Amino acid sequence: MKAVISGVGAYAPEDLLTNDELARMVETNDEWIMSRIGIKTRHILKKKGEGSSYMGEKAVKEVLEKTNTSPNEIDALICATVTPDHVFPATANIISDKAGIKNAFSFDINAGCSGFLYSLETASKFIESGKYHKVLVVGADKMSSITDYTDRATCPIFGDAAGAVLVEPSNGENGVIDSMLQSDGLGRMHLHQKAGGSVKPATHETVDAHEHYIYQEGQAVFKWAVSKMADVSTDMMKKHGIAPEDLDWLVPHQANMRIIEATAKRMGINRDQVMINIQKYGNTTAATLPLCLYEWEERLKPGDNIILATFGAGFTWGAMYLKWAYNGKE
Repeated sequence: MKAVISGVGAYAPEDLLTNDELARMVETNDEWIMSRIGIKTRHILKKKGEGSSYMGEKAVKEVLEKTNTSPNEIDALICATVTPDHVFPATANIISDKAGIKNAFSFDINAGCSGFLYSLETASKFIESGKYHKVLVVGADKMSSITDYTDRATCPIFGDAAGAVLVEPSNGENGVIDSMLQSDGLGRMHLHQKAGGSVKPATHETVDAHEHYIYQEGQAVFKWAVSKMADVSTDMMKKHGIAPEDLDWLVPHQANMRIIEATAKRMGINRDQVMINIQKYGNTTAATLPLCLYEWEERLKPGDNIILATFGAGFTWGAMYLKWAYNGKE
């Protein structure tokens, strides 16, 4: 038995933050951002009092409608996020409630930008066990809530969005074939949030020092990301004997255009084989992979060879090889 993705939903807020607007907030410009990161716009959730669950709910409801699935049929819901609505309860619990899902267990996974891939692997194992038949995987992040818009090094990078996939069992050849997931906690010093956890709870001092925002050492993160995301993707190709011309799609985490291009180059594939939408959304963390699948869904065909690749805080990274299960046009 294999786990297959049977449907995709997504949501991005209507409000856009452009490079020109950022240039009025910090010392930057469109040319600088495009040449170093490759982002033109990013979606920002400005609706007061709403967080990641608001976007996750919309993505979930869309995939349920598209697949003609009742909320009561869902066995489990996993939400990948680094920006939960609250420290507790899990954002997955809140999404389930908002979407009318009452017969499922739900929980969050925090693996940085790799969260969606880690969650998809977890969901696939639930399906392969034979005990569960319909599992939702959600990637939802309101990155604007932890972005310091006075820091020119990080504020151009991130946006808000959510994506969701329904995972079901299949006895055919298509579905999740293999995954390689890794982490190295030494990377935590280069990319983290300094305060707000149990080690350094919130105080007036931590707030005044901007320690509840993303802290990133860009050069170190870039080097690790280029190396690890490319390594694990090429390793997956070698393990399964996938020639560059046999790969239909690379679905890379949308962190930085140069990282995406370097990964594709190492894999020996051309740009036409790579899903890229970073210019429109920026880095939406756990939402980048499902957002790509959503935007390319109509071009996907049964049996398409797809590698999803990611890198995130932790450090965490990984790749998954799957064969697409349905005609996206239908």
